Amino acid sequence: MSGPNYEYWETRYTTSDYIFGTGPCAFLADCRPLLPSQGRALAIADGEGRNGVFLAECGLDVVSVDFSPVAQEKARALANERRVSIEAVTADILTWDWPEAEFDVVAAIFFQFAAPAERTGIFESIRRSLKPGGLLLLHGYRPEQLAYGTGGPGVVENLYTRALLEAHFGNFADLSIREYDRELEEGTRHVGMSALIDLVGRKPV
Repeated sequence: MSGPNYEYWETRYTTSDYIFGTGPCAFLADCRPLLPSQGRALAIADGEGRNGVFLAECGLDVVSVDFSPVAQEKARALANERRVSIEAVTADILTWDWPEAEFDVVAAIFFQFAAPAERTGIFESIRRSLKPGGLLLLHGYRPEQLAYGTGGPGVVENLYTRALLEAHFGNFADLSIREYDRELEEGTRHVGMSALIDLVGRKPV
């Protein structure tokens, strides 16, 4: 892989620290009661593996995808430390050959590097990869995050609104979209008051 985005993330992850921490994001931890007791889970743009490892700790068979080899090596190390197994796939989710109707859970956490046209393709791939009735857990920043400056891409077009998420996933069952502000303490990169938005829903059967 090549390009400025790749080099940026490789450099960012080249440290002994886990820059977003080793625990799951607060939203995903809150969703633990919704997770099935078994099945296959996909964690996209999973970085150093904190969310994928958490899903594995919950008893799921996890595919953790990220395009940074450095991050994926750290994800494997974290899984070993926690005594769980993940399948770490080094791939760019923009060009990855997404499986079809394979996952019981997709965790799409803070992958807001994608421009609108790229994001549309990712959203479509997420839908396709979920099994009918599969659970989508999506989490990111709202445009109000720009005022906080405590994380995120700094590009308003890459941030999420309720209208945007409803346009792509409005026909999901048991759909819940929450908009709120919350103090984050996730490593050194997500620290401070943050403008967040979550989506929880199930792919139509």
